[in-house]
Amino acid sequence: MQEEFLASRLAELRIKKNVSAREMSLSLGLGRSYINSIENQKAMPSMRTFFDICDYLNVTVQQFFDAGLK
Repeated sequence: MQEEFLASRLAELRIKKNVSAREMSLSLGLGRSYINSIENQKAMPSMRTFFDICDYLNVTVQQFFDAGLK
């Protein structure tokens, strides 16, 4: 359940930022398909990477998990 939410919320926020999964992965210094792997529920980020993802998306951790926030 958490993996589904994380994957869909990440995709939602990434698309809102108008950036590809590949571009985001590379900007974060990760493998080119890493964000895609998270969105396809094949990987889970470490806490450090999750915080970096939130920073990249310009959202707080609370905002990331509050699906009511757009």
